[in-house]
Amino acid sequence: MPLSFRHLTSTKQLSRADTDVLLQTSAEMEDVLKKGDDDRLKGKILAALFYEPSTRTRLSFESAMLRLGGSVITADGFQFSSMYKGESIEDTIMMAGGYSDIICMRHPEQGSADKAASVSPVPFINAGDGPGQHPTQALLDLYTIQKERGTIDGLHVAMVGDLKYGRTVHSLVFLLGLYKNVRFTFIAPDALPMPDKVTSFLKEKKIPYEETTDLSAGLDADILYMTRVQKERFDNVDEYEKLKLKYVLTAPQLKGKKVTVMHPLPRVGEISTDVDKLPTAAYFRQARNGIPVRMALLAGLLGVI
Repeated sequence: MPLSFRHLTSTKQLSRADTDVLLQTSAEMEDVLKKGDDDRLKGKILAALFYEPSTRTRLSFESAMLRLGGSVITADGFQFSSMYKGESIEDTIMMAGGYSDIICMRHPEQGSADKAASVSPVPFINAGDGPGQHPTQALLDLYTIQKERGTIDGLHVAMVGDLKYGRTVHSLVFLLGLYKNVRFTFIAPDALPMPDKVTSFLKEKKIPYEETTDLSAGLDADILYMTRVQKERFDNVDEYEKLKLKYVLTAPQLKGKKVTVMHPLPRVGEISTDVDKLPTAAYFRQARNGIPVRMALLAGLLGVI
């Protein structure tokens, strides 16, 4: 079944049918990775435009395109782009669309993805727009949850840390809202609560959630989704320093617990390295899942699934 969208800027635009297709295709792409001989995107070019720092997202997008036989052209860093000269997002995308068959873009401005998609002559994927959305991270998170827990329906998901600016958690909540009997616990400092755009969505959908500042409230959940406090979103460095290690997860805290620990990475101290060896520590498996998920999305948007 084809995808119902041409551009992906937000998880709010996805249907359950879309996620079903993408999760199934992602699993199929795992087999493609094992075989290593797929060329369904041969002759296709991905324009990877990254105007904000990225490691996992950029590398996994490029790896996904290459593993399907396609090619990649890149623009790296705002200061090295024509945007630095004053070129608009819209003009940049119109130009890049003339050089490529599909575009992914990360940009520090919230709403930049919608601007880009509104003019893009080729399929466009939001790879993160400031504190706004990160839909492909949410899709790989969803795929990880399904693989680690065997289901998505009926889970208790706890989210910890910078919930105010965390585009990964915002995107994932909207996506999990498509599933049955999911409930949430939001654990954050008073200064970094889950924003109204997310809690209003949950209220509208009658999806239960609770808010607390206590990390222990998430230790008996099915999923414990840790996040870093994002230094780049703070104007006041002292405020960042005060909050950055508000929550630190350690192996002793998880003794006897069955909770699956996730993190979009990078971590900056909020998960102790002694957690890494635990079988329920899923964050590096989560990062690897970015490749088959982005392979599925690239193939789907280019009409070859």
